[in-house]
Amino acid sequence: MKGRACLAAAAMLGLLALVGGCQRTGPSASLGTGQAEPTALGQGREAKMSWSLSSTAFKDGEMIPRKYTCDGEDVSPPLSWTAPPAKTVELALLCDDPDAPRGTFVHWVLYGLPGGTMSLPEAVPAKETLPALGGAKQGKNGAGGIGYMGPCPPSGTHHYHFQLFALGAKLDLKPGATEQQLRKAMEGHVLGTAELVGLYSR
Repeated sequence: MKGRACLAAAAMLGLLALVGGCQRTGPSASLGTGQAEPTALGQGREAKMSWSLSSTAFKDGEMIPRKYTCDGEDVSPPLSWTAPPAKTVELALLCDDPDAPRGTFVHWVLYGLPGGTMSLPEAVPAKETLPALGGAKQGKNGAGGIGYMGPCPPSGTHHYHFQLFALGAKLDLKPGATEQQLRKAMEGHVLGTAELVGLYSR
């Protein structure tokens, strides 16, 4: 009887040890050491590294108020953004309408903005050089003018893409450049891009 009891006790102890070992192999095992799971940690890092462009005048994917169009005061909307990528030296901004009847129409070309800048005020002056914005420069819009030109679609709903570029080098580009000239000058220097899309209908 004593022999059988010993064998039964040994079997029970072995079973408990096996169950305990299995529990340690579950997904929460690493949490017991005070370390977060790799997936959660990776997602947290990505969230901190995100860069976004926004406006207090309208949200992404929503209608641009009349004030900022050819039907209103035709002034540029206020824009702001979160911290750009590390090593950003300059910022550049483009706004265009890919829904235009004759192909993409350029509404705004701005560049040479100091990398530490975090926003653009409403109604940026239509001047080639902007001393109040660290000497930033403006180029030609689709109509040949300098600075911002608000939405003015012939009909229907159009999408206006405001794109902010983080650059790792200063551009050797004079005021009055076209969108094509800016894009060419930025080649090889773009560290990241943030975008805000607004809609307008007529």
